[in-house]
Amino acid sequence: MPPPVDIVKVAIEWPGAYPKLMEIDQKKPLSAIIKEVCDGWSLANHEYFALQHADSSNFYITEKNRNEIKNGTILRLTTSPAQNAQQLHERIQSSSMDAKLEALKDLASLSRDVTFAQEFINLDGISLLTQMVESGTERYQKLQKIMKPCFGDMLSFTLTAFVELMDHGIVSWDTFSVAFIKKIASFVNKSAMDISILQRSLAILESMVLNSHDLYQKVAQEITIGQLIPHLQGTDQEIQTYTIAVINALFLKAPDERRQVDVESNVDILDCPLTEMANILAQKQLRSIILTHVIRAQRAINNEMAHQLYVLQVLTFNLLEDRMMTKMDPQDQAQRDIIFELRRIAFDAETEPNNSGGSMEKRKSMYTRDYKKLGFINHVNPAMDFTQTPPGMLALDNMLYFAKHHQDAYIRIVLENSSREDKHECPFGRSSIELTKMLCEILKVGELPSETCNDFHPMFFTHDRSFEEFFCICIQLLNKTWKEMRATSEDFNKVIQVVREQVMRALTTKPSSLDQFKSKLQNLSYTEILKIRQSERMNQEDFQSRPILELKEKIQPEILELIKQQRLNRLVEGTCFRKLNARRRQDKFWYCRLSPNHKVLHYGDLEENPQGEVPHDSLQDKLPVADIKAVVTGKDCPHMKEKGALKQNKEVLELAFSILYDSNCQLNFIAPDKHEYCIWTDGLNALLGKDMMSDLTRNDLDTLLSMEIKLRLLDLENIQIPDAPPPIPKEPSNYDFVYDCN
Repeated sequence: MPPPVDIVKVAIEWPGAYPKLMEIDQKKPLSAIIKEVCDGWSLANHEYFALQHADSSNFYITEKNRNEIKNGTILRLTTSPAQNAQQLHERIQSSSMDAKLEALKDLASLSRDVTFAQEFINLDGISLLTQMVESGTERYQKLQKIMKPCFGDMLSFTLTAFVELMDHGIVSWDTFSVAFIKKIASFVNKSAMDISILQRSLAILESMVLNSHDLYQKVAQEITIGQLIPHLQGTDQEIQTYTIAVINALFLKAPDERRQVDVESNVDILDCPLTEMANILAQKQLRSIILTHVIRAQRAINNEMAHQLYVLQVLTFNLLEDRMMTKMDPQDQAQRDIIFELRRIAFDAETEPNNSGGSMEKRKSMYTRDYKKLGFINHVNPAMDFTQTPPGMLALDNMLYFAKHHQDAYIRIVLENSSREDKHECPFGRSSIELTKMLCEILKVGELPSETCNDFHPMFFTHDRSFEEFFCICIQLLNKTWKEMRATSEDFNKVIQVVREQVMRALTTKPSSLDQFKSKLQNLSYTEILKIRQSERMNQEDFQSRPILELKEKIQPEILELIKQQRLNRLVEGTCFRKLNARRRQDKFWYCRLSPNHKVLHYGDLEENPQGEVPHDSLQDKLPVADIKAVVTGKDCPHMKEKGALKQNKEVLELAFSILYDSNCQLNFIAPDKHEYCIWTDGLNALLGKDMMSDLTRNDLDTLLSMEIKLRLLDLENIQIPDAPPPIPKEPSNYDFVYDCN
């Protein structure tokens, strides 16, 4: 007979005593269970005690999380969170430096638990820590010469405890004083500071900016690029990551009017406050420092750094959104002058338009002819071409940049096309507008950064005007592809589709520079694209005959079983998942894997990202597969409904899935990437006897079916397979030829 569902068998430890094996009835109040445990060891005042996990997490057991206790869990009897918080609150105010240091160390560890954190915060613990940072450090700095390690550790533990307590979201960030902000900023501004103190100070500043508009303004007044640059030039990648995270936070929260890029500014950025974020990002020094000391440093870029570089890339390109969504005003003379300048550079480099001779009618006729050669749709008033958003005025900006900075290529493209037959002209104006729109779609200009994406492109950090240079390369590619396709105006959309494919394929190789990107495009000519398409099409079309389709149906179950086994084997290997929070801190990991007999999911928290597999016995929690009720994805996941900020992020939604088990219990996941998402959702569905419906399964099925059929058809090479089976011959007139075995 199976044991009752509400009974959990656990071991409970108490210092100085032998561990006890107990059966916990989950229906009983937790206080009654604790009293029973205390009575077993003859301990009075059971209300002063609590149970906590005996693993490295040390999290307290509460009525809310008691359902997470599984059979075989090891628990520890300890002082209650309220008692512990009261004791630590007194100990960190001790006059003994050693006692104070030990108390702060314990506080930094215990503060990760939300139950303890709530009790400590109720004692006004946050205010005590901020006072210690504001005023206490001066007193200890006097002792720094003789007690430097002690002082550094003490401050580090204080800031660590503060960060952990604030991460629970119990206290508002708006409550902190200017003095505290100044003190934290001073730790960042000092040239020589302990790594752990600097790291936590940067993390605090990032959270202040992201969580409070008022604090953003105060932090922006205290931090200058001059203090942040040395941290980027260092060798510690974690410090560099936090530094770029602070820059991203300041930039993300900057008011719209402060995001305008002044690319011609000559302001010395070493003295600029970070409130002028766009100006700073437009300067060569910061970009080149990131390129030299971060991207091209002689070490691998970890996931968190890749994410921060991706965020910086997205925020930089989002500066273009205003121009992208601005329509041209046909009556604005300054905007019309840009079109005049495009015409002048192409056709009349030595003569100003206003000084050209002839009557007004003759001049208008000449302009109309030239605008047609420039490839505008509206030859009479080209300004009307830029009234559609996107790309709006951004397209005109790109055209002017190309004409001024790549003048020879611009003139060559315009004159070359104006001398062709009309039907083979590549319209420069129309192409530039459509290309700008396409590039904005590819780079997702105007969209907020994803919480999980790490997809940054090093080449965009190699030039101050990377988007404009990107456009210049692509407009020349478009003209080249147009000629290779011998396209006419009717083929315009086809050319754009080919160029999109060329650009996307080149970007997937992650070129390290714009020149490398250009060389990748050289290898992706229209002929090469045709070969790639033909190869892909042959793989699809060659196997559409009836005999092949019947063969596919016959072997498909075998292939699906193969895919199912691969998915389950990957679940047995396990995956490390990251716990998302407001600041994407990289020290929150957990691991989940399936037991080799496919009956139990083992999972548990980790201190750091593991290298390789994590053994089952180090994962403290278990979930029997038989208890799983359903697997839900996307917006149906409980943790997506709870987290409002994440709920709005499309990419996070696409990576979220949850296992529902028992009553109102769930195990929530956010996959590291789309591939792992497909592996886990497929594997879990396979465990539940459901179909594997992911895109990865469809792709794997197509690939494996294609390979299997090709292998089976090797002996039929050069033999035409008929579309229909051979006809059944008529019955013979007699069966005299049949041999009678009897």
